[in-house]
Amino acid sequence: MANIDFGLMLKPSQTNTPMSEVYDYNLCCVQALSEGFSTFWFEDHLQWGETDVLESVTTLSFLAAQFPQFRVGTLVLDQSYRNPALLAKMAANLQFLTKGRLILGLGAGWKEDEYHAYGYPFPSIKTRFDQLEEVIQIIRAMWTTQPANFIGTYHQIRDAYCEPQPFPQIPLLIGGGGEQRTLGLVARYADWWNFNSCPLEEYAHKVAVLKDHCERIGRDPAEIRLTYLATLSVAEDPSKVIHHPQKHYIAGNASEVTRELEQFAGVGVTHFMLRIPDIQTLEHFVTSVVSHFV
Repeated sequence: MANIDFGLMLKPSQTNTPMSEVYDYNLCCVQALSEGFSTFWFEDHLQWGETDVLESVTTLSFLAAQFPQFRVGTLVLDQSYRNPALLAKMAANLQFLTKGRLILGLGAGWKEDEYHAYGYPFPSIKTRFDQLEEVIQIIRAMWTTQPANFIGTYHQIRDAYCEPQPFPQIPLLIGGGGEQRTLGLVARYADWWNFNSCPLEEYAHKVAVLKDHCERIGRDPAEIRLTYLATLSVAEDPSKVIHHPQKHYIAGNASEVTRELEQFAGVGVTHFMLRIPDIQTLEHFVTSVVSHFV
C-alpha cells in the first residue's frame, strides 16, 4: 500500500505539565518519525483553563523551519479567530517560506468558552458555517486573483493583494462530518477532508454522503483526499492497549492495528493523522506497523 502515509498530531498542551516538557515531548516525537510519515499537525485552541497551550500557527511556523522534511498542517484552524484576508496572507507567506509545505485546515469553530474569554462573538452554528463559507471564498480569491474583492454578509475585502501568490497552491482541508453543511462545503471547496475518532462503518457512511454531494454539483470525488484522525494505542500486551468509552481509537496489537488501517484505506483513506499517547507507542508503531505501508 505505497499510496498510504502518516502524519503526527502534536500536543498543544497537557494537564499539569509545564510547557517546556510538552514542547520537548513534541520534538522527541517528530525526531522519532520514520519513512512513511510525511506530515505533522497542530490543532487551534487558545486556552484550556489554566493549562499552558501552544498557539498553532506560530508553533507550526517555528517547527516547519526546524524539520524541512515534513509538510505541516492545521487540524483545524477556527475560522473565527483570524481575519480571513490576513489568514490568506499568513498562509501564503508560510507556503513561500517553507517552499510549498503547508496544508491549511479550516473548521467552523465550537469551543464557546474560548470565544467568550478572548472576546469573540459566539453566534449560532448556522452563522458560523455561513462565516466559514465566506472565509473559504475570501482565501481562495486572495490566492488566485489580484486584486481580490469580496462583499459578503460577514466579511468584505476591496482591492486586496496577496503577494507572493502561493505556489504550489496550498491544499485546503475542511474538517468535520456534518452531513449537510460540512460535507457540502467539502464537496464544493476542499482539496482534503478529515473526519476523526469514528468506527469504520461511520466513516464509510460519511464518504458515501460526500460522494452524493459531489455528484449533485458535478465534481469528481477523487479530487478530494480522504484523511482520518485517530488516537493510536498499539501494544502486544493486551493489558497495555487503551480504549475510550466514547471515541473510537485505533487500538490493538500490531497485526490488529495494521488490519484496521487497511480497512480504512479500503474506503479511500490515504493519509492517517495520529494522536500518540507516549513515545513508546510511537516507536512500536514505527517498527511494527509503518513498514507494512511503505
